[in-house]
Amino acid sequence: MEPLIQINAATKSFQKNKETITPLDSLSLDVAKGEFLSLMGPSGSGKTTLLNLIAGIDSPSAGEIRIHGRDIAKLSRAQLTRWRAEHVGYIFQLYHLVPILSAYENVELPLLLGKWTKAERKAKVMAALELVGLSDRADHRPSELSGGQEQRVAIARAIVHDPALLVADEPTGDLDRESADAILKLLSTLAEEHNKTIIMVTHDPKAAAAAHRALQLEKGQLVTSGHLLNHMPT
Repeated sequence: MEPLIQINAATKSFQKNKETITPLDSLSLDVAKGEFLSLMGPSGSGKTTLLNLIAGIDSPSAGEIRIHGRDIAKLSRAQLTRWRAEHVGYIFQLYHLVPILSAYENVELPLLLGKWTKAERKAKVMAALELVGLSDRADHRPSELSGGQEQRVAIARAIVHDPALLVADEPTGDLDRESADAILKLLSTLAEEHNKTIIMVTHDPKAAAAAHRALQLEKGQLVTSGHLLNHMPT
């Protein structure tokens, strides 16, 4: 079975003054469909650069980033924008919810650029809120929610258009342990029961341990890889 993500000798470098900076150096990696993968490493190790390349936010200087067999490194900016809107959901450390909008309205935002009817949007939004356990908070604004609830709204927003790939940048970094554990359990459910492929950057070893596999990056290269569960998704 072909992996969902195939990265072949991906390098990212740029010029800073007269110096060449290479945050990612000829890295290769396969990620299975439905895998929950965590990326760890010190600041400057390349993990966020790798996350951005996988999400199509940035493009490599060399190498391939293949997702569903398509080399997204060869897409134009306009093509990448369309590709991201269809295939990728984003989860951030600080939620990025719109304060004046309700939970329902925040989750609905990604759908407003599509061709769905109002009734179709409502069905999708309520299904996403139900999945994260917040259908009873649909009318609440972010200020009326706890941090953990805000992050669950953000996850509902990320999955409402049913993307194959979720990228999460320190999704538990601003939460207390109990709320963080609930978010990690939700991410595991999305991978194992809904076949979402999840790439998560974290500094928290306990968060990393919730994933199927943890990768360690240093100086732009993969230095260790370990399976943290007894099975991998098929």
